[in-house]
Amino acid sequence: MAKTHFYTDERTFWHSTGVQALFLPIGDWVEPPAGSYGADTPGSKRRIVNLVRASGLDQHLEICSAPNATLEQLLQVHPRQYLDDFKALSDEQGGELGLFAPFSRGGFEIATLSCGLAIAAVDAVMSGAARNAYALCRPAGHHCLADQSMGFCLLANIPVALEAARLRYGLKRMAVVDWDVHHGNGTQSIFYERGDVYTISLHQDRCFPPGYSGFDDRGAGDGAGCNLNIPLPAGSGHATYLRALERLVLPALEAYRPELIVVASGLDANAVDPLARQLLHSGSYRAMTRAMMGLAEEINARLAVIHEGGYAEAYVPFCGQAILETLSGTAMGVADPALEFFEQQQPAAKTQSFQDAWVDEMLAALEQKGA
Repeated sequence: MAKTHFYTDERTFWHSTGVQALFLPIGDWVEPPAGSYGADTPGSKRRIVNLVRASGLDQHLEICSAPNATLEQLLQVHPRQYLDDFKALSDEQGGELGLFAPFSRGGFEIATLSCGLAIAAVDAVMSGAARNAYALCRPAGHHCLADQSMGFCLLANIPVALEAARLRYGLKRMAVVDWDVHHGNGTQSIFYERGDVYTISLHQDRCFPPGYSGFDDRGAGDGAGCNLNIPLPAGSGHATYLRALERLVLPALEAYRPELIVVASGLDANAVDPLARQLLHSGSYRAMTRAMMGLAEEINARLAVIHEGGYAEAYVPFCGQAILETLSGTAMGVADPALEFFEQQQPAAKTQSFQDAWVDEMLAALEQKGA
């Protein structure tokens, strides 16, 4: 049986949201300093790779890099003007082309490499070269609009990868399941009026974009009914996420029957992430991955996982390890030192009852609408 493919490249960890290291401009051969410039640092992603190698999990994976996304591939999603502006600013000294998405000199080339990893992961599962795949993309992509960067995201990695797969394999139905703690607004906007891509986002209610919930946004035109937002209250834990997955996400996908499922895997719903307030742990990501694998097998769909956010450098690696172990069917005996503590921090019975009712009310509302 083909192995799980793990796509990563050291150059993606050199993407920086700042512009200088000491007094030297970042870019070319000047590596960004560690632990600076806010939340989106390379540490959490690089430490996933380090844990994979230290644990021996790399022996059970096919670890690959990939070529940069081509201009032709990018133009399937992004207008030429946006790409030209991005490239020009990147060639100068970096800057910002949207909201909360700064980059240093050379950011365009790193972003196209990150996007290329996503393209390669999707292509590997569609061609049958991989049983499933994980692309450790940086910068992330799910907030990026077609013509504007946003929220640390500079290119729409998953939409570009889906378009490449659609053109190569003639796909008629694809799906994106986004469990990043923040709403996948970029992916939603790009596919909102299309019926060939079903977009689903589980996210913390009104977290980011600020104030956005989105439950009533179900798609438009040909895409009517092909967008599902599942806003969960702050403090939702393991049981609530699994309930939402089992009662809302899996039935929607079973009905839609996509040929390809891509998980937008943000790991920032973990219990100590600095940018959100959810209570997931490595066991949660293991269980959610197992559920997605089971569904993909049931409906004969291919499965790829594309990395998005996750900013708790010490804990994100354990969540990534859990996903990769599950995808590859291995157990390396890596002890998550916080797992027992986070399991004890789950919502109390009264709060859990409220959160269960929250999910059930969303299900009832969808059933009433005939969705």
